Amino acid sequence: MQFGLPYGVANRAGQVSRDEAAAILATARTAGVDTLDTAIAYGESEARLGELGVSEWRVISKLPAIPADVVDVEAWVQQSIAGSRRRLGVSSLYAILLHLPEQLLGPAGTALYRALLAARERGEVRKIGISIYGPQDLEPLAGRFQLDLVQAPFNILDRRMDTSGWLQRLREAGTEVHARSLFLQGLLLMPASGRLPKFNRWQSLWTRWDDWLRANDLTALEACVRFAVANDGFDRLVVGVDSRAQLEEILRSLTAAPLEVPGELMSTEADLINPARWNLL
Repeated sequence: MQFGLPYGVANRAGQVSRDEAAAILATARTAGVDTLDTAIAYGESEARLGELGVSEWRVISKLPAIPADVVDVEAWVQQSIAGSRRRLGVSSLYAILLHLPEQLLGPAGTALYRALLAARERGEVRKIGISIYGPQDLEPLAGRFQLDLVQAPFNILDRRMDTSGWLQRLREAGTEVHARSLFLQGLLLMPASGRLPKFNRWQSLWTRWDDWLRANDLTALEACVRFAVANDGFDRLVVGVDSRAQLEEILRSLTAAPLEVPGELMSTEADLINPARWNLL
């Protein structure tokens, strides 16, 4: 997303420049990273990636909400995927995900799912799936739709995918699972002096977090990455970066031993762990 928009609560540099994006991709490729995650809704991201050249990558994109004036849902899906492939300069996508999986349960749900299956059958995408805010989004879809890939939040504060049992259920079903929001949009990386006042209501949690990092001589980024790596239920870890230097720090953290983090740093409060609710604080 950072390639197409100024994104993240901790982002102070704005949208990543073209040159920095090229450097990030080159560093990632050299390190063995093989998958890119983007979306139609991420501003200029798809076009920027297409300019830089990503034909050798596995690219995942996402469909936005179906516009209210769309009559032919299947035609809209096909056109949307074609537009992504054109902007990205790729013949096919590794996966197409739904940003709003609840639309599968709405009036257009049958047509939407049929269109996704058709795109996979035509070879325009290899896998179809959804991006979710939490395991509660999976409950109403279970048993009704075949999903090849699920992208879900997972971090030191938000461990619901694991504690709910849904990660294990998806793995047993043969579904590929990607963990995103490892840094909680950068909130977990912010120093105490930089956190926004609206997060002060969780000060006791921040105190435990800061104290634990100091006691274990860890940076916040290293702790977040090593914690995620310790859970082998995920096929991929999705990270967003603002610079090549940040990516290099993440890559270094991957070489360290997996990390156990105390349960007292976990939260189930939706206002904190779901960034979609932050504007309401």
